Amino acid sequence: MGTASYTYCRYEIDGQILTITIDRPEVLNALHPEAHHELAEAFDRYAADPHLRVAIITGTGDRAFCVGTDVKALAATKRNDKPNTGFAGITHRFDLWKPVIAAVNGLCLGGGVEIVSACDLAIASDHAEFGLSEPLVGLAALGGGALQRLARDIALKDAMYLVLTAKRIPAEEARRIGVINQVVPRSELISAARALANDILACAPLSIEASKQVMIQSLDEANFEQAMRRRYQAADRMLTSEDAREGPRAFAEKRKPRWQGR
Repeated sequence: MGTASYTYCRYEIDGQILTITIDRPEVLNALHPEAHHELAEAFDRYAADPHLRVAIITGTGDRAFCVGTDVKALAATKRNDKPNTGFAGITHRFDLWKPVIAAVNGLCLGGGVEIVSACDLAIASDHAEFGLSEPLVGLAALGGGALQRLARDIALKDAMYLVLTAKRIPAEEARRIGVINQVVPRSELISAARALANDILACAPLSIEASKQVMIQSLDEANFEQAMRRRYQAADRMLTSEDAREGPRAFAEKRKPRWQGR
């Protein structure tokens, strides 16, 4: 298992899976500018490392995944700067085609929901709670794209309830309305996230990247036919890859494919 040294997060590699753990439990894993920039660097490394294929983001402890902005630090320093890639270095990252799984280990409020919304898949422990509490303090969830993503990802009435009431909802309700994919006992959270990551690893890496890119970029097209006819760079790369030949060959030879990512 590989590691990297950060102050406000942990960066741990096991095989082709990266786990990024927000590590500020004393403030329920709330984020300040330094933490945002560290997480941005961690995701930069993930994006650039061809060996890594799936990332999991979670929080230290079992009290909180992330409760958003560290308001006390904001009041003390008046600083709220973030990297170009947004809250936690992920919400404004629009060119990462490798998958990211959120493993929600407790309270997920404000910016925490924005992190989850920016991930491709999400699993939560059964005691987790979700909420966009910004309106209770005179604000709105404008910074990390949660309002835009939720309007696209789940039924509008469910999104409006979550946004307009500012109420917390339990993990099972978050799963029912589509904010997350799965709820598991808290002791099984990371193993469940890793099992999901291993399901992804069984697939060809370029196929995963192409599929994610097509789904995300097709949303740019209002016309369905245009979305179908659009050229997608990751798909073009996949179709001409060695893996595209290896898959059918392995199937015909009744063996597991040996993916090379090229």
